[in-house]
Amino acid sequence: MPYANRFQGRKAIVTGGASGIGLCVAARLAAEGAAVSLWDLSAEALSQAKAASGAADTQALDVADPARVAAAMQASVAALGGLDVLVCSAGITGPNATVRDYPVEAWQRVIEVNLNGLFYCNRAAVPAMEAGGYGRIVNVASIAGKEGNPNASAYSASKAGVIGLTKSLGKELAQTGIRVNCVTPAAVRTAIFDQMTQQHIEFMLSKIPLGRFGSIEEIAALICWLASEEASFSTGAVFDLSGGRATY
Repeated sequence: MPYANRFQGRKAIVTGGASGIGLCVAARLAAEGAAVSLWDLSAEALSQAKAASGAADTQALDVADPARVAAAMQASVAALGGLDVLVCSAGITGPNATVRDYPVEAWQRVIEVNLNGLFYCNRAAVPAMEAGGYGRIVNVASIAGKEGNPNASAYSASKAGVIGLTKSLGKELAQTGIRVNCVTPAAVRTAIFDQMTQQHIEFMLSKIPLGRFGSIEEIAALICWLASEEASFSTGAVFDLSGGRATY
């Protein structure tokens, strides 16, 4: 359930904000008082998501394009009047294939979106947050980044990179008012499942001791806590939402 006014006066950007976890997070931030900018690929999807979430601004872009990220950051900060929160939820799975058969172009695209794109967004957000002396960055990684899922090497590698980036940036900014953390969900049933084989979906479910997938609302609840003022003593940290799957 939303907390009344927890984000009153805060300005937030959510990437991958037109659907799934990103949209759920954005709607909750807005319901709790934040002015929210949604970033995603499709202008049409963003228009629908803006109406559904109560967002104040949208930016249609590919986060794998550093120039577009820089321009969108400038536009969102101007529209919102600053930046306090960045939630990086944009991501793709890539195909399910063994390493020996993994298409090079698909590998490059997954890394470009999931890791490089997230780096571009984090990098662009820091100066805006430093200007206000406060910030919360929450990066969406995956349990695959900790354990490595077979037949999902690009996705697993990209999410491992997100964990490493989060730890590095958190330490770099530890003496500031900016906190940087990531979450590592097990599989959550969203549109991203459409990119996976049924065999891979069943494999992921078999690894979860609770015997079910997580919900977007469960993921959003933790992300929003990490995006709040309450998360003041955690930085460079990794938070699991894996139904008992994580072993470290």
